[in-house]
Amino acid sequence: RATYWCPELKADDPAKKGICSNFLCDTQPGDEVKMTGPAGKVMLMPEEDPTTDYIMVATGTGIAPYRGFIRRLFKENTPAAAAYKGQAWLFLGVANSDALLYDDEWQEAKEKYPNNMRLDYALSREQENKNGGKMYIQDKVEEYSDEIFEKLSNGAHIYFCGLKGMMPGIQDMLKGVATSKGLDYDEWLKGLKKNKQWHVEVY
Repeated sequence: RATYWCPELKADDPAKKGICSNFLCDTQPGDEVKMTGPAGKVMLMPEEDPTTDYIMVATGTGIAPYRGFIRRLFKENTPAAAAYKGQAWLFLGVANSDALLYDDEWQEAKEKYPNNMRLDYALSREQENKNGGKMYIQDKVEEYSDEIFEKLSNGAHIYFCGLKGMMPGIQDMLKGVATSKGLDYDEWLKGLKKNKQWHVEVY
């Protein structure tokens, strides 16, 4: 049950509570609950090849699907988790370090599986990019562009989730990197999409 502890009241504030979790907690055995979903197949994680690398790029609440990915790979007792030998690389962009979501979970996975879990944060109000400006998600990804392009050429899957405003900056950056490598960006992207390596869920 999601609740909000009010420091002034020194108690849970009943006016501020998780709608879904409280609805479910308050239902009684036998109550009928209407559910929909799952919708779409964009954010699925292929598990056919346990050596597949996953590159996960998120801004803010776009972190949600990756929490499921990382739990499945490193926390749950599943055949997929037992077999996984690839690398899950998470990029999260937020304004500052106090806005980092689920950091304890990422650090735990990284500590237990240092060869399989990788983590990079872009903190726009605390870090600077190579040009001295704010460190946005595309700047942090660009720092590792050679490695990311190599991983993608070897079959890695790349995921983007968060506010749709993140995508133009990311695509401009990727286009610049592709051009510097002598690649036709549109053809390169078309190839990733054709191979189902490119996953975008923005809102």
